[in-house]
Amino acid sequence: MRRLFPVTDRTAGPDPAPSGARSGADAGSGADATEGDREWSLAELAAAYAYPVPDGRRQTWLRANMVSTLDGAAQHDGRSQPISSAADMRVFGTLRALADVVIAGAETVRQEGYRPARARAEFAEARRAAGQGPVPAVAVVSASLELDFSLPLFTAPAVPTLVLTGAAAAPDRMAAAERAGARVVIAGDGVGVDPARALRELAALGHTRLLTEGGPRLLGQFVAAGVLDELCLTLSPMLAAGDAQRIAGGPSVEVPRRFTLASLLEEEGFLFSRYRRA
Repeated sequence: MRRLFPVTDRTAGPDPAPSGARSGADAGSGADATEGDREWSLAELAAAYAYPVPDGRRQTWLRANMVSTLDGAAQHDGRSQPISSAADMRVFGTLRALADVVIAGAETVRQEGYRPARARAEFAEARRAAGQGPVPAVAVVSASLELDFSLPLFTAPAVPTLVLTGAAAAPDRMAAAERAGARVVIAGDGVGVDPARALRELAALGHTRLLTEGGPRLLGQFVAAGVLDELCLTLSPMLAAGDAQRIAGGPSVEVPRRFTLASLLEEEGFLFSRYRRA
């Protein structure tokens, strides 16, 4: 990653920056930027975004990864790719490589054209050392189960795709998911999914390092339920106007949730922030 500078890291001990990278204070000075103007290795990114060491207080750690324009748009023409960047995609790939499971809402799976997670040689040894399989599972949250189960996400993943739904979901749709090779996980007593129960069910399957990529409605549900531990937010230096969704939707919470800035990185005007539950 080129010209990616740590501004602060208040939770992870020593500055994770590679030798030669500038701090946020240096970034605004007249100091020579040549040494910091290089691409970070994936190992350096993985160290900067490592999940916290379990401390016994939480069974799971739920991290969200989202992108937003300067004026709050989480997508353009229904997709996040137009407001992203190469650096954002490197962070995206790194966060996936660190996770046990990637959670996404059904609409996001449809709009973004989700495919199975792929094994990456660069992260293979780190995943083995962490006791993880070669790739994270993908978990699709859907009340209706109106999904195309003929897609590779369901028929050809390296590990079975999970479908999180409620106990009252249509039996024929649950059967269709299972015939395609997906694993149906009941995470609610009604039609929909209870966010806290979804996390417990995933933990019971051995998935404790959780990553959600939205969309906005699913992230809003996690926020409202008070189960989100960390938000990795890319601020894109673009203005979109229009009526695009924010990164989190749905009903507002009674009292806004307070998060603390853990770290902040920058490349070519894109800010890569990491906030943790206060």
